[in-house]
Amino acid sequence: MAAVTMRQLLEAGVHFGHQTRRWDPKMQPYIFGDRNGIHIVDLRQTLERVEAAHKFVKDLTADGGVILFIGTKKQAQAAIEEAAETAAMPYVNHRWLGGMLTNFQTINTRIRYMLELEQMDSSGEMEALPKKERLKLRRELGKLQAVLGGVRDLKRQPDVVFILDVKTEHIAVKEAVRLGIPIVAVVDTNCDPDGIEFVIPGNDDAIRSAQLLAQVIAQGAKEGRELFEAARAASKAEAKAAAEAEAEGKKE
Repeated sequence: MAAVTMRQLLEAGVHFGHQTRRWDPKMQPYIFGDRNGIHIVDLRQTLERVEAAHKFVKDLTADGGVILFIGTKKQAQAAIEEAAETAAMPYVNHRWLGGMLTNFQTINTRIRYMLELEQMDSSGEMEALPKKERLKLRRELGKLQAVLGGVRDLKRQPDVVFILDVKTEHIAVKEAVRLGIPIVAVVDTNCDPDGIEFVIPGNDDAIRSAQLLAQVIAQGAKEGRELFEAARAASKAEAKAAAEAEAEGKKE
């Protein structure tokens, strides 16, 4: 079964690029033509590439891989959070902190600090503090949750990143390229596709387009994760059965 159909891409407006005067010439191979001064994306290529990206993500997560969803501009925030929740994967949808990939240990320290503050708040420990200090810590906690809440369970660098709008997320792109982390990205006609392993040519501004493409990748990740969990459960069951059989043999 196809991950997405041509009709879905059309209905979501995935084919609408930017004004022709704002294009990046490197996107020429992915452009079908133009209409009223707007570039039109070649959806045949979009369909082919989103299917390839879906399979790649599914295979990777079936091996226990982790995908990080990234999209911080307003139009992308809800789509990124929803996709990450579907896939049960981490995400960043408010602000990209420089070094999130290249200086992961420092970021991980901030995540642990956020979790400590949450524990203080939920346990009532924060209530015992002076009002001024309590308010200061809660403001700090709110800021940390906005930026790091989506990566609270990320224990290591991701195996792949999915990005909505590589122009906005250029720092994340640079960090992933530097570390050799594969990038799956929706790349609009005004963006540079260099360094992107899986270019999905399409509209990265329209909410419906962002939601559709992010969900296709999320479904691939979900399917792969379910295969991984099923294999792990089967392995545990086999190990348990073998241990029980061995124990029975010793009794005899």
